[in-house]
Amino acid sequence: MRKLWLSGLCCLMMGSIAAQIPLKVMTFNIRYNNPDDSLNAWPHRKDKVASTVLFYGANTLGVQEALYDQMQELQQRLPAYKTIGVGRDDGKTKGEFSAIFYDTTRLQLLNSQTFWLSETPTVAGHIGWDGACTRIVTWGKFRDKKTNKVFFHFNTHFDHKGKIARRESAKLLLQQVHALAGNTPAIITGDFNAVPSDEPIQLIVNSNDPLHLTDSKTISQTPHFGPAGTFNGWHIAEMENEPIDYIFLKGKFNILKHASISETWEGRYASDHFAVYAEVIIK
Repeated sequence: MRKLWLSGLCCLMMGSIAAQIPLKVMTFNIRYNNPDDSLNAWPHRKDKVASTVLFYGANTLGVQEALYDQMQELQQRLPAYKTIGVGRDDGKTKGEFSAIFYDTTRLQLLNSQTFWLSETPTVAGHIGWDGACTRIVTWGKFRDKKTNKVFFHFNTHFDHKGKIARRESAKLLLQQVHALAGNTPAIITGDFNAVPSDEPIQLIVNSNDPLHLTDSKTISQTPHFGPAGTFNGWHIAEMENEPIDYIFLKGKFNILKHASISETWEGRYASDHFAVYAEVIIK
């Protein structure tokens, strides 16, 4: 009887320990492959992007601005990862992806889909409101193999010009996270092209709205590490002292760490955005 009791106690302890293993989350606007970027163009950066992901050991990674060829080349450099997502222009391979790379050694994909940030979310290639470009959200439902917890990851890239588009995209994102994830914990990553004081972010984090999200940076147990701004524009320092790239949360989480990754190689960045990284525990 005592052996059975001890065995049960050990199982409970092991389960409790496993539940505390953090999930490593990253969002990274990798900059589309533009030959005009010269020495900052993708061929000179792809290994830097991949090494950033591998060094920090991201279990789930939301990328923005990735063209199909970039998706393929990054996949080759991240052999333990699989991807979900489609090109925004045709729902297949044309245009930029707001894709998710997930670590198959840690995560099991349960479901995935993409919707468009427009008045017709299921219509591929439709530009919403006053937007300059087609914009999308890719989401996946995952099971964590180590903790057995289920969660959603939504990844997006808001429009860079349309103020109405960014506002309405924020509203639609909140509605869709609620409709798709319900009470299941959700991680929402992306380049929102808006600083914390701008209307889209204010809408997203408005605590008076029952659908609101929480900025992981604001609840990190350790102070934010790295630059406050997340866009560098290839300059030696960030362009502004406020972020436009975020890791938001829906549900109960503990945030152990939060950082903007600003390493350089001989003075050159991996992208014109800094990757944003967080270690999270789903309660």
